[in-house]
Amino acid sequence: MKKYLLLTLLVLSTFLLVGCGKAKASESKETVKIAYLPITHSLAALEEAKELEASADGNIQVELVKYGSWPELLDALNSGQVDGASVLIELAMKSKSEGVGIKAVALGHKDGNVIVVSDDVKDGADLKGRTIAIPHRQSSHNILVNLALEENGLTIDDINVVELAPTEMPSALAAGTIDGYCVAEPFGAMGVSIGAGKVLYESNELWEDSACCALVLTDKFIDERPEAAKEYVEQYKAAGNALTEEEAKAVAKEYLNQKDDVLDISLQWISYDDLEITEEVYDSLVEKVKKYGLSDNPPAYEDFVLSDF
Repeated sequence: MKKYLLLTLLVLSTFLLVGCGKAKASESKETVKIAYLPITHSLAALEEAKELEASADGNIQVELVKYGSWPELLDALNSGQVDGASVLIELAMKSKSEGVGIKAVALGHKDGNVIVVSDDVKDGADLKGRTIAIPHRQSSHNILVNLALEENGLTIDDINVVELAPTEMPSALAAGTIDGYCVAEPFGAMGVSIGAGKVLYESNELWEDSACCALVLTDKFIDERPEAAKEYVEQYKAAGNALTEEEAKAVAKEYLNQKDDVLDISLQWISYDDLEITEEVYDSLVEKVKKYGLSDNPPAYEDFVLSDF
């Protein structure tokens, strides 16, 4: 009996010591608050948070802060409620132009967008006169719609563009209130999955390695905690490089609450490796931002992109 009690006490002591060790390790780490929307475009940030939570190594831990819309997320980023965010790069560029202290340090992903249309849209030329939804005027989705129109000798004036919440787009297409949409994933895949529409264009067909979402950090975080910021960005890029389709699906299932068939469709279109924002990628984005009327004066690369992390 005494041996049994001693063994039990030993086991309990071991668990307590391990638990205390983990708690102390967690307490000693710096917390980085990152805002995100539950979309596949933020999976690199979600994967990094998951990896850091599972590891006792390193000096930082991530607190993910979920938002339901871009305006909410942007307000948190611009007001310094978070240290950084996975956000539409055009929205971040606009904030920077308006004097908000932020820097883009990496891409969120590459490609990963589609233009989904109703089955009665025959081809790109048949977009004329149609109603197409985008999530925000300041978005690569707006640019992609412009590129698709240009591909077919049309302009934005040839269609009716509406801004719609991403979650509403698949049902709006199914109901016939819109003829198509371009939005962050997995909402394009949802429209395909429920049979509401078909893919007219994948983003890489219109704009290869297109910039869409970016990881943005506040100047305050970078200036006041440079080592934590540097470690965070290094771990983020490593997480993106390690994000296989299988792992991406596992992370998406944990954070996005989507069905397997939706994720299987969506993750075919996106990649997370090599998330550096090169000057070439940024110049291509700036050219399109100006051409399609998103901004007349986007920030210069050296002012907006922090490339030496």
